Amino acid sequence: MASIGGLGNGIDFGPIVDLLVQTERFPIDRINERKLAAQSKQTEFGLLGGKLLALQTAASSIRTRLSFDKNTLTTTSASSQTLLTASASSTAATGTHTVKVNHLASAHQIVSKASTAVSASDTDIVSGSTGTFSFAVGSGSTQTVNLDSTGTLEDLRNGINDLGAGVSASILNTGTESTPAFRLVLSSNDSGASNAITISSDDTDLDTVTTGVDTFQAAQDSEIVLGDDTLDAVTINRSTNTLTDVISGITLNLQAEDPTNAVTISVAQDNSAVKEGISAFVAAYNEVVGFVNERTNFDVESGERGLFVGDSLARTVLDRIRQSTFSQISGLTTYTGASQIGFETQTADGTIKLNEDTLDAALSADYSAVRDLFIQNTTTGTEGIAELVIDAVDLLDDIEFGALTLRQNSLTSQIDNFSEQISLKESALLRFEEQQRIKFANLDGLLASLQGQLDALANLSINS
Repeated sequence: MASIGGLGNGIDFGPIVDLLVQTERFPIDRINERKLAAQSKQTEFGLLGGKLLALQTAASSIRTRLSFDKNTLTTTSASSQTLLTASASSTAATGTHTVKVNHLASAHQIVSKASTAVSASDTDIVSGSTGTFSFAVGSGSTQTVNLDSTGTLEDLRNGINDLGAGVSASILNTGTESTPAFRLVLSSNDSGASNAITISSDDTDLDTVTTGVDTFQAAQDSEIVLGDDTLDAVTINRSTNTLTDVISGITLNLQAEDPTNAVTISVAQDNSAVKEGISAFVAAYNEVVGFVNERTNFDVESGERGLFVGDSLARTVLDRIRQSTFSQISGLTTYTGASQIGFETQTADGTIKLNEDTLDAALSADYSAVRDLFIQNTTTGTEGIAELVIDAVDLLDDIEFGALTLRQNSLTSQIDNFSEQISLKESALLRFEEQQRIKFANLDGLLASLQGQLDALANLSINS
């Protein structure tokens, strides 16, 4: 700050004004501290909301029968080739299936005859004033390409591709480098007998209707034999090599043909994967508890207080998730609570320790009973642990009435109010500082005047 006075009296009032302003700033500093504390708490509650969302996500992964169940699938075959790959969803029933791959599905591919090949791809293939080329895919509508008198093989290829009619056209040189022989190739975009290409008219020089075409690849359905073909096997045909509707819950991706060797597909229940889902839920639960514990801790020696100390919301969050996780599920008989399958609450901090031996035994003894403890079962009308936890988090996060939402909104209002108070007090402080500087400037002038009068009187006394 610039000094005030001292011109006539030797006193610098600047530091005095600075001290007065600093004293007046104390209330602003206290409000700012409260604002920063509210902002910190709001940030921490936001992080808590994220951990609750992670807990809800973990609960969702074991909420329904489809998401809870996990299967493992293995394939074996005596064939030297990989005949197929398979994957199972949670809806696949445990059991064994035998599959033989007799045929793979293939897409129709035809080529114009060598006798009508041209020496250059840009050679004119229209003898008359115009030319047309019409074809269809399976039972689809007829597609036509119209060429003018200068139409070339390239023009025909481009015209077919521009139709987007399920056929890809290309040009193939079946001659030599010195004596090329360019021919038109048509390939169906989709495999299966129902997607064969039929040329209905062609008055270009290719004359594919009269001279015919060569078949590079036949339009063929896949064919598998399901079951023991010495007994009551079933033959199944599809237009594709990816079969999703043959064995419920299992996708077959056919790779090679081998009518003499079967593939054995075995689907088994994967308890290890189920345990991983339950363990992930426990870990997410412990993340919430640990996060709250750290922020509700009070260090007696240092006097440090966690941000959530004295805040009832922290206790509300823990009470809600603990109650939903350890609720007794009405309507069940074998297992009615999480403690029966290995959920052990640690008295020191409230986290859960998962006793894997107890859980393994429960899964082996009655898998369905363990599953019913977690899932929402619409058949029996029971609400499992996962559903209860999801509901508990939803209540905390409810956009209108959720305890966490209301607390966040309250903190936002507090922060806005603090900001407004600080702004008003900062403006008042500027006015106060200006007033003090004017006051002390006047005082300095008055003192200077008095000093001048004293000096004048002293001179008169000396001269007299």
